Amino acid sequence: MLSRIAESLFWIGRYLERAEDTTRIVEVHLQLLLDDPSVDQDDAALNLLAVMGAPDTEAADTSEVLRLLCYDPLSASSVAAALGGAREAARRARETVSIEMWEAINTTWNSVKGGRLQRMRPASAFRHVRERCAVISGTADQTMSHDEGWHFLTLGRSLERVDMTARLISTAHVTSGAQSAWSNVLRGCGAHHAFVRTYGGVTTDSDAAEFLLLDRLFPRSVVHNLAAAEAALADLDHAGGRRVGFDDEARRLLGTARAALEYRPPARILEDLPQRMTDLQRTCNRVSETVTQRYFSGATAATWSGGK
Repeated sequence: MLSRIAESLFWIGRYLERAEDTTRIVEVHLQLLLDDPSVDQDDAALNLLAVMGAPDTEAADTSEVLRLLCYDPLSASSVAAALGGAREAARRARETVSIEMWEAINTTWNSVKGGRLQRMRPASAFRHVRERCAVISGTADQTMSHDEGWHFLTLGRSLERVDMTARLISTAHVTSGAQSAWSNVLRGCGAHHAFVRTYGGVTTDSDAAEFLLLDRLFPRSVVHNLAAAEAALADLDHAGGRRVGFDDEARRLLGTARAALEYRPPARILEDLPQRMTDLQRTCNRVSETVTQRYFSGATAATWSGGK
């Protein structure tokens, strides 16, 4: 496969996942402000922007959060920018992306461009973005051959989901004094129903963190997506497996990160959580750089400036 096409598919997966998960994170933030009036809104806004890697600012409020993370196409961390990036990546890979998938991406971009997203109520805008991203993902699954291109798309989506889930967990830890913080995070991940079925109705911080980090069956957990990214890389490795270790640096990084999570004592799940989530984000960035060097050399690199 041409490196240009492979890179475009990789970034389609990343951009779409970032758009969807950014709406989830911002919605959790807004819900927290409603549930707990004692939370300082300006401090919470600054903390959220810091977690999301937005440009440093001395003051921020809810409207600034919505502008930088949702509406402003010039803000690299925004939903609008991510959807625009997904469309541009799909345009570069038109010969590989199915007609139905291209139409789904293009329709989504047309529905939010020109400030249309900003004219909706935030809750409606978030729901619209999530539904459109789900339509695109489902269309890709049903209309693309599950070949190399599909593996690159899956790899990008899985890496971005690990990164964004780590950020969402970081927001919960920052506001852990709020009674509903972890419950809102579970709902933000679409995990509340699955969590209740697994753990029962009582939500503790450690149980929620354990579920979002370690559950192998929930498709948005960190461990599930680290494993999915490893599997995609294994399918892309035409050289086959080695008898000793891993030749692929990206697989080694992912496997190390997954083992560090899975073999950590359950009683220590909340220890140093912000630092561990930051380290996980850095691992995702290193994996992305390694994949770029190995598979996308010669292509015009797409850069993402919205992360740490």
